[in-house]
Amino acid sequence: MARPSKNIPPEERLIFALDVPTVKEAKGLVEELGDSVKFYKLGLEIFMAGGYYELIDWLRARGKKVFVDLKFFDVPETVKRAVRQLNGRGVAFATVHGNDGILKAAAQEKGDVKILAVTMLTSLDQGDMEDLGFKADIKSVVLSRAKRALEAGCDGVISSGLEAPALRENLGERLIIITPGIRPVKNTDDQKRTVDIEEAFESGADYIVVGRPIKNASDRKAAAEEIHKRIKAVFK
Repeated sequence: MARPSKNIPPEERLIFALDVPTVKEAKGLVEELGDSVKFYKLGLEIFMAGGYYELIDWLRARGKKVFVDLKFFDVPETVKRAVRQLNGRGVAFATVHGNDGILKAAAQEKGDVKILAVTMLTSLDQGDMEDLGFKADIKSVVLSRAKRALEAGCDGVISSGLEAPALRENLGERLIIITPGIRPVKNTDDQKRTVDIEEAFESGADYIVVGRPIKNASDRKAAAEEIHKRIKAVFK
């Protein structure tokens, strides 16, 4: 296996997806989770609620790390200007989707933000790839996109744990790999290419993104703490 060797505090390797419809609910979740979660991903749903920048500032004021997951995808100049807006806000990561020109534009303006290229959504499988007109297998597409992202100046990628070993083998430790679609138990939702916590890290992930397994738990804080326990066991 290809377990990463970056010196990342174990408590920061879990990123919680703050996918809720209102800022009030988001803040309530953060307060409920307390010190069990240090790192939050803010995606499209909470962005559309309004007050996105204010929520970033609120999280940063509480010592939390922030991952802006808006998958910027537009003409390069527009993406460049969008990424520029994040500079100086204490954002750790931001996602960008698209071709080489888009990735290069984002990298040119990243400042203190690490840019992550989206390789292939974990809700897609090989059948979906064929429906979209891709003739190559998923692993080949993900590896190709990751190589091009690094060449464009990006810092890492979003990738399923299923493709992470090939990324580590071919691109080494300089690549940041964040793995979503984590399911601690058997999966029954719309995520298709899932792995569990241990498999993700043993395959080469630096961070994992967990949403519903924590949000839908009867005791959310306990669920997050259990994930931390499993992460620490991997890196002991």
